[in-house]
Amino acid sequence: MHPLFDLTGKDALVTGGSKGLGKAIARVLAEAGANVFISSRNADELQAAAAEIGEGLTVNVEWMTADMSDRAQVKALADEAVKRLGKVDILINNAGINNPQPIDAIEDDVWDRNVEVDLTACMAMMRYLVPGMKERKWGRIIQTSSVLGLGGRLHRNVYCATKAALIGLSKSSALELGPHGITVNCICPGPFLTDMPMQLLSDADKQKFSDRTALQRWGHPREVAGPVLMLASEAGSYITGEALVIDGGVMAHTL
Repeated sequence: MHPLFDLTGKDALVTGGSKGLGKAIARVLAEAGANVFISSRNADELQAAAAEIGEGLTVNVEWMTADMSDRAQVKALADEAVKRLGKVDILINNAGINNPQPIDAIEDDVWDRNVEVDLTACMAMMRYLVPGMKERKWGRIIQTSSVLGLGGRLHRNVYCATKAALIGLSKSSALELGPHGITVNCICPGPFLTDMPMQLLSDADKQKFSDRTALQRWGHPREVAGPVLMLASEAGSYITGEALVIDGGVMAHTL
C-alpha cells in the first residue's frame, strides 16, 4: 500500500453499505486499513456484507440497521458509529432510493421520502459528524450523487433533483469546511451493475446504457471504489468541492 492511500488508524462510516457500490467502497477502505461501519435497512444483508468486507483483514467492521428516511434513526446511526469506532474520519453518504414517476404524476409521499433519503439524510449525517472532524482538523466527506445529478432522464425527476442538490450542498460545504482540514466531494457514477438499475431498467435500456459508454460496457462496483479511496486518503488531500464523474465515458457524448 502506497502511503498516500494508507488509511491505517482512520474510521469510516458507509451508509447503504450492505451491497452494490457501498459494499465495494467499504471493502476497499478496509483493505486500505480503515475500520468500517456500514448501515442499511436489512440486518441479514448487513451481517453477510460485514463478513465479506472484513474477510482476511484485521480491521474492525461494524454494522447497524437504519432507515435513512427517519431522522431519529439517522441521528442514532451517527451516534452509534462514533460510540463503536471512537470517531468517524471518513463519511460516505451512499444510501439512496429512486422511484421514477412522470412530473405530472409525482406523489407527495414519494417526493418526500426520496428527498429525505437522498438529500436530507446526507445533510444530517454531516451535521452530526462534522464537529468531531473539526476538532481533529481532518475529515473526508464523499457523497454519492450521479450522472443524473448533472443531466436528466425520462421520469427521473425526483432523483435528478436530489442528486443535483447534493452536488450544490457539497460545493458549499467544501468552502465552509476547507479551513478545518475537511474535504467534501461528490462522486457521480454512471451505469454500474447494482440492484437499482438492474431492477428499474428493461433489457433494451440496459443495452442502450452499455452502448452509450466509451468502454461499451457497464461498470463493476469495485471500479468506483478506487476513485473513492483517492478522495478518502491523502492522495486526494487537495481535491474538494468537486463532482467526480465515474461513468465509462457516458458524459463525453454531446449528442
